[in-house]
Amino acid sequence: MTSFGVLRSPRTVLFGSGQRAALGWTARSLGQRALICTDERMARDPLFHEMVEDLGRNGVAVHVYDGTMVDVPIGLIETAAEAAKPFGPDLVIGIGGGSCLDLAKAVALLLSHGGDVRGYYGEGKVPGPILPVIAIPTTAGTGSEVTPVAVLSDPDRLLKVGVSSPYLVPTVAICDAELTLTCPRGLTAVSGSDALTHAIEAYTAVRRPATAQLAQTNVFVGKNDLSDQFAREAVRVIFANLRRACEDGSDLAAREGMMLGSLTAGLGFGNAGTALAHALQYPLGALTHTSHGEGVAALLPYVMEFNQPAAASLYAELAGPMGLGAMADEAAACDAAIDAVASLFADIGIPTSLGAMGLEAKDIDRVASESLHAARLINNNPRPVDANGARRVVACALAGDRAAARKELRAD
Repeated sequence: MTSFGVLRSPRTVLFGSGQRAALGWTARSLGQRALICTDERMARDPLFHEMVEDLGRNGVAVHVYDGTMVDVPIGLIETAAEAAKPFGPDLVIGIGGGSCLDLAKAVALLLSHGGDVRGYYGEGKVPGPILPVIAIPTTAGTGSEVTPVAVLSDPDRLLKVGVSSPYLVPTVAICDAELTLTCPRGLTAVSGSDALTHAIEAYTAVRRPATAQLAQTNVFVGKNDLSDQFAREAVRVIFANLRRACEDGSDLAAREGMMLGSLTAGLGFGNAGTALAHALQYPLGALTHTSHGEGVAALLPYVMEFNQPAAASLYAELAGPMGLGAMADEAAACDAAIDAVASLFADIGIPTSLGAMGLEAKDIDRVASESLHAARLINNNPRPVDANGARRVVACALAGDRAAARKELRAD
């Protein structure tokens, strides 16, 4: 195997409890007029007001847009950008969950290059640099603070859409776990599960031939030597901390671990990409109106069973970071890793079947067929996926019988 790696990341990552206090100093080096994208809840938080005051003390004028909505409807992007134009921002700051960070990226794009956001769907459509973005996550899950993608929703499409470009990687990420201390248990669980799914899918993604053009023509390049380092570390720290963070939200050490897990998972999948669990979640979420993190986590054990014939050695390699100890037998280590993922998710309240999420048997074919439209994700899966394979995964996940799924999904 030829060594190959890609790492696209922010210019600066500030990580640690209390690092939000560096916002004003950091922002003044990038601009003088900052648009903040956040949501209504965060805009009322005393910590948010402290950050705004810090910006003011450092000579940075602020305009706050607090209308962020989950899944970022494209109309919201245009509204936020138009509202900000009279202010004339030269810097955009996203403070909040993944939707706030994605909105900040998308608004910075429109303020820089104009046009209709629909024209940027897909990969490589952004023509050049955008306004500097500072991303400050208040949940530990999406990794959007370090990734080259903004996930949006379009009322004319059933599935969510993405704008992907290296130009969307934020200039600065400030990752302060103290901002997650008030995150409720349910959101902690689904966010952390999303991060773990990012890490596992990045680590097991297709490894492509290492041509000189690979990173020039693809935003997400597949499994590589650099993304692997971050993905493995994410698996380690998430397994060590997710249960604790869910059991006691005031456990700052666990919160710091989860913030690190989300960050490193983002650096992993932001370069390697994700795969089948994410492709299947898009139609699943649209039909059941359930969260992204819950959907990918409910699917992941079944996707891992399906991928076992092609990725057993990789799953076995993750048994160590999961804390399962050394295992000489690869097959046993692989099975133990899949079981550990399923057990972790069940322990923190992730549904163990798609039926529990509201999916019905009549929707199996629809979810399977529509997942294939996410070609980038499907093509990144370690085992080739066709309509029949996708259908088998959905059917087994709907039933929630993991023993039967292990036999059914590993078959040719």
